[in-house]
Amino acid sequence: MIPSKSSVISRMDVNLSTIDGSGATIPLVVANMTAVSGRRMAETIARRGGISVIPQDIPIPVVTEVINWMKERHILFDTPITLEPHNTVADAASLIHKRAHGAIIVVEDKKPVGILTEADWEGADRFTQVSRVMSKDLLVLPNSLDARAAFDLLHEKNRKLAPVVDKDGKLVGILTRTSALRSTLYKPALDANGKLRIAAALGVNGEIKEKAEALIAAGVDLLVIDTAHGHQEKMIEALKLVRALSPKIPIVAGNVVTAEGVRDLVAAGADIIKVGVGPGAMCTTRMQTGVGRPQFSAVMECAGEARKLGKFVWADGGVRHPRDVALALAAGASAVMIGSWFAGTYESPSDLRVDAQGRLYKESFGMASARAVAARTSSEDAFERARKSLFEEGISSSRMYLDPNRPGVEDLVDEIISGVRSSCTYAGAKDLVEFSDKAVIGIQSAAGYAEGRPLHTSWS
Repeated sequence: MIPSKSSVISRMDVNLSTIDGSGATIPLVVANMTAVSGRRMAETIARRGGISVIPQDIPIPVVTEVINWMKERHILFDTPITLEPHNTVADAASLIHKRAHGAIIVVEDKKPVGILTEADWEGADRFTQVSRVMSKDLLVLPNSLDARAAFDLLHEKNRKLAPVVDKDGKLVGILTRTSALRSTLYKPALDANGKLRIAAALGVNGEIKEKAEALIAAGVDLLVIDTAHGHQEKMIEALKLVRALSPKIPIVAGNVVTAEGVRDLVAAGADIIKVGVGPGAMCTTRMQTGVGRPQFSAVMECAGEARKLGKFVWADGGVRHPRDVALALAAGASAVMIGSWFAGTYESPSDLRVDAQGRLYKESFGMASARAVAARTSSEDAFERARKSLFEEGISSSRMYLDPNRPGVEDLVDEIISGVRSSCTYAGAKDLVEFSDKAVIGIQSAAGYAEGRPLHTSWS
């Protein structure tokens, strides 16, 4: 992108809310990948303004439970990890990394009695009860405090975090100093009832109508009809079935990479089109089949066609750096889907692992890989499952390392949104619509790209 004359003084003056009907206040969507998008991820992202899509592999009763759980989350306070005094250090160690803040609240009768971090149980036997190692020097925050007052109190008491309680002293959440700051920089993605938003995915096979009805009844905020090759008859049939239900929520469908694909899916009932074939980190489609299209070109063509039809596109895949999000938005996407990059965070569903060098990582896998296909076909007989397992288009196991400096998904969101806001100021854009209109894009050589990369050590 080439800088243009700008009257936007500060990056904080840029409005990153989408206008595609998703209700997102930042243009980020967590991809519907089993190793990436779960309830913790959905809660955290929605609180900062994005949307998570629960994968199609998850049974409908479980997705319904997740939706109900999401609608009960607080829009300011994080959901705490809790244990009771008789629980053990081993219990604590298995839970501590389920949240980025690194603390467990010990409760009795739903009231906080202690707080626990990894440092507290250092040297203790794994069977030691947490009541013996927890810190009892508690600062509790009343849930009546706003974010600024909570930050000031935490700062004054030199605490990084504290449990939040109601007027009866019962635990309602946890708040860190950083979370208090973030709540003044982001607006949560909320539904008409002031509850956090969440999306869920469907495939193009099976009982599509029944699944869509169940998800709509559960209160899902967006339906995503998803298959690797979205420009096909099965997708069009599935879209028509769901559109016939007259849902009062947006229908997302894909993936496609051509204007013709956009036209056909919009005609069948889609409000938002997912764009991308082959750019994902876990995807081997281009190498195995020779099929795909460079993501920027695909997004630009599809977004232009969608705009003519009064619809929108999401750029799905190919994001390795904040610049990739900015370029997709400049090409006309209303939001950008991120998968593998977010897999390497505390909030993703996979278990945290440690390699031989002591580096933390989580396993990720593609949704067309043998591993994902096995999960989707679990109800089929052994013969059919074995046949389908012979063919895969995706990586079944990949290590996504946690960045020691940015181990939580909110850390990555800060990095991305900071970059996108700054990109808008360079283009002289106050919002995303202006950004796609005003951004001037040029072709860059490999030498130009290398020139723009930072150096973390000296070159001499």
